[in-house]
Amino acid sequence: MSERVNVEKKSPSPGTPETGTNSAQAGVSAAKAGAVLPSLGPVGMLRWAWTQLTSMRTALFLLLLLAVAAVPGSLFPQRPANPAVVTQYIKDHPDYGKILDSLQLYDVYSSAWFSAIYILLFISLIGCVVPRAIVHYKAMRSQPPRTPARLSRLPEYGTLVVPADAGIPASRAIDDAAALLKKRGYRVDVRDRDGDRPSLGAERGFLREVGNLVFHTALIGVLVSVAAGGLFGYSGQRILVEGDTFVNTLVGYDQFTPGTNFQSSQLEPYSIQLDKFHITFDRESKGKFGQPIDFKADVTTKENPGAPAKQEVLKVNDPLSLGGTSIYLTGNGYAPVVTVRDGAGNIAMQGPVVAKLQGDNYYSSVVIKVPDAKPEQLAFAGFFLPTAFITKEGVSFSGDPELFNPQLTLNSYYGDLGLDSGSPQNVFELDVKKLTPLNARNLPTKGIVLTPGTTHTLPNGKGTISFDGVKRYVGVDIHHNPGQGYALFFALLAVAGLVTSLYVNRRRVWVRTGTHEDGRTMVEYGLLARGEDHRLAGEAAAIRALLSAAWPLDDRPADDSGADSQPVPSATADNDRADTGARADAGTQASTDQPAADFIQSTAGSPESKKDQ
Repeated sequence: MSERVNVEKKSPSPGTPETGTNSAQAGVSAAKAGAVLPSLGPVGMLRWAWTQLTSMRTALFLLLLLAVAAVPGSLFPQRPANPAVVTQYIKDHPDYGKILDSLQLYDVYSSAWFSAIYILLFISLIGCVVPRAIVHYKAMRSQPPRTPARLSRLPEYGTLVVPADAGIPASRAIDDAAALLKKRGYRVDVRDRDGDRPSLGAERGFLREVGNLVFHTALIGVLVSVAAGGLFGYSGQRILVEGDTFVNTLVGYDQFTPGTNFQSSQLEPYSIQLDKFHITFDRESKGKFGQPIDFKADVTTKENPGAPAKQEVLKVNDPLSLGGTSIYLTGNGYAPVVTVRDGAGNIAMQGPVVAKLQGDNYYSSVVIKVPDAKPEQLAFAGFFLPTAFITKEGVSFSGDPELFNPQLTLNSYYGDLGLDSGSPQNVFELDVKKLTPLNARNLPTKGIVLTPGTTHTLPNGKGTISFDGVKRYVGVDIHHNPGQGYALFFALLAVAGLVTSLYVNRRRVWVRTGTHEDGRTMVEYGLLARGEDHRLAGEAAAIRALLSAAWPLDDRPADDSGADSQPVPSATADNDRADTGARADAGTQASTDQPAADFIQSTAGSPESKKDQ
């Protein structure tokens, strides 16, 4: 509740220095000191919060805050991308690793604080766009503002005089001007056509605000599309060796990252088989000799188990579209084919082993785990060289990426691999802490060196390992994002709206005509831009040229003072000359004596004017 403060004014007694002004000021000061502001209350607070949230300044701040909030996603490992890396990061940083986890910095894009910023930005944009769209719709349906009393006060102003013998009265001149402005794209409203001083108001450039609204609406569309992709999309990776087939099921992925609302029913049962992988190396350039310059994978695809097979080619930056997913070629390498027999002579493992690239010329590390070997589980770790060379110190290295002299160098181990416990392990890493070495360079048994077609017998009757050949493999990324196409569409729409709002100018034109005492038709025009418009002078010159071409103009002075009747429009027009020419055609009128500030005041408080500011 507010209090009303009554201040009693007392007349100063004779001889006192106080005046009436000082007494009034004292009364105002006392009133301010005793005034109590009314409380907003719950409803008022909600209205104030909504006004602040839906302001354009808040929307821009939230957009900047969203960009800043996304920075930790690139600084810290993210659990959806690789949970094992996050676990290792916490182990390596025990002092603050768990604190970061409690702040959800390993799940930035699904965290509560990131989602809150995202939702607030979404609401703010909607709260900005909807009211502005309603105001702009009403402005497009309304008539242009009334003609100012003094057009000479406008930034661009000019006058024209049509001779009496041309037979063009004021009403016809205003109709001609209206037709020309309509052809130029203006929305025209003619006023007092049959009066002594007919005029018109014209306006164009509504596309400027339309582009602005389209831009903000497209931003909302981008946010919705990105959210839809995060909720219903998924991604995964798979390594395919030549001859292998991938079926789009959960068990078919080497690594799978589902969306928040992912359902396994979204997976289309398509299949893709790697038939042959082709790679071309640079053999001419000295600086880049041996570098790969072209990749191509021949694949066989099926939309579903009963569909006919289709031969296709998968290339880098040229993905396949299959079953609503995009399949990208992301990597390649060699997969040595080996056969491992246990101590009883049984085949415990047979097939290609993916070698992980580690250095130049396809130098690759190899890890082989044989949990089915009897009586002890076996494991091998080493490296694969496509073209093996040996230095004077006896160190092997790869001299070329092609398979000119393939070599497989391994150390062997036996013991419990820890796979029976069910704990996940990285297939490219081997923990040898609990294993007993069989072959190694620092042991009397030495390391294992194999070439295609050779076999090595393990010590202590543990079995044998054979190097049967080499195949190539490729790594593919599979992405399903239902909002990806919509996000691209809205992004392009946002650019189009932004360009439109930047290059389209909102302009208003007024033209007034009248008849001089000697029969000449006097024409004056003025232009005003809504906002900043550096091309307004050029538009004034273009309109003047159109009007000049429509009528035969009189070169005589408009009055006895010798003032030029055809002045060039200027932002610093001579008001006295303009007023003399304007009043000479129809006598003295009360409207010409009204200040131009009346017009400015009548439009400055309108909702549309506030919107443009």
